[in-house]
Amino acid sequence: MSKQKVNKVVLAYSGGLDTSVIVPWLRENYGCEVIAFCANIGQGEGELEGLRQKALASGASKVYIEDLRHEFAKDFLIPMMKSGAVYEKEYLLGTSVARPLIAKWQVAIAEVEGADAVAHGATGKGNDQVRFELTYKALNPALQVIAPWREWDIRSREDALAYAKKHNVPVVHTKKSMYSRDANMWHLSHEGGILETPSLEPEEIMYQWTTSPENAPDESEVVKIDFEKGVPVAVNDLQLPPADIIQTLNTLGAKHGVGRVDLVENRLVGMKSHGVYETPGGTILYKAHNALESLTLDRDTSHFKEQLAVRYAELVYNGKWYTSLREAMQAFIDKTQETTTGWVKLKLYKGNLTVIGRESAHSLYREDFATFGQEDVYDQSDAVGFITLFGLQMKVKAMHEISDGGKTHYAEPDYSKFKRD
Repeated sequence: MSKQKVNKVVLAYSGGLDTSVIVPWLRENYGCEVIAFCANIGQGEGELEGLRQKALASGASKVYIEDLRHEFAKDFLIPMMKSGAVYEKEYLLGTSVARPLIAKWQVAIAEVEGADAVAHGATGKGNDQVRFELTYKALNPALQVIAPWREWDIRSREDALAYAKKHNVPVVHTKKSMYSRDANMWHLSHEGGILETPSLEPEEIMYQWTTSPENAPDESEVVKIDFEKGVPVAVNDLQLPPADIIQTLNTLGAKHGVGRVDLVENRLVGMKSHGVYETPGGTILYKAHNALESLTLDRDTSHFKEQLAVRYAELVYNGKWYTSLREAMQAFIDKTQETTTGWVKLKLYKGNLTVIGRESAHSLYREDFATFGQEDVYDQSDAVGFITLFGLQMKVKAMHEISDGGKTHYAEPDYSKFKRD
């Protein structure tokens, strides 16, 4: 099959074996200029070291390395945290929410450089291919998308190493981990290895961020987080930007073994996968934010927001960040956060996270209401009419069942008629 002509492509580049091999593969198979783009979203300095030289040595004509940590925290992580979105009750969406940001910058660089294509190293079996490509479609559908894993004959690490050697691609020869990992400032994920057998307990050596609860300090530690309109603004009374707050809470949570999740999840593409996630700072923020909302949101708003959070999580997981629905949901969420200002204290101890205090000037929990006269706030005699109307459908159903001398289907048998032996 003949390939569509491409002049210049912007590749989402990590510096790993796969994306290093993709650079010469694109040049060989598409005859195009390759611009490598790497987003610094807090994956660690080790993964960024020597990246520019490596990309150029692999055949890239230009390399962009952008520090997006503050944008990631401010425009993606905090809005998602305010929504309360959790995928399948446990996953805090660390990988999912990062892909739209990376793809957004790919598109921007493609436009600046006059590129006519973008490329990524996601496989044809996972979720990331969808997340990257839906963002491309939303931001610039005119760009051609190249996904080498869906085209090439490389099927193993050995194949990739052989291709790299043939094309003089510099590869650091390190022992391959049995785990496939993805890291950014929000989380560290683990897949593969013994995790492919969900009945097996993960090895402690697998975890790279968090201390095991058994080895965590024997003394608990209290942390105070201040919020303004749902946005965390200070930790232990020290004001910090969102990215620094997340990093500070990562260190604290990891120290106490907080934020480990072992999950068998349903991938967008239809298959199940088993992953283990370390999200110490995010776990603390979600817990604190939820505790503050318990004071500031009324029942109907709180319950509706819980329902919306499930749908929001699905949108993020499925790569639909840049959609009208997600933006409309965000507008509703931001409205609910107008009164979500105050502080929360939590105690961290051996993997446990306990709320031990919360306060807000907008709190709807008003102890002083109890000092008013009974008719000022709540007249107990009103309960009779409320209960009658609230249970009317139940009463009508029961009346229908007993209208012909019968009993309601909930009635218990008359045990007095049974004979005792």
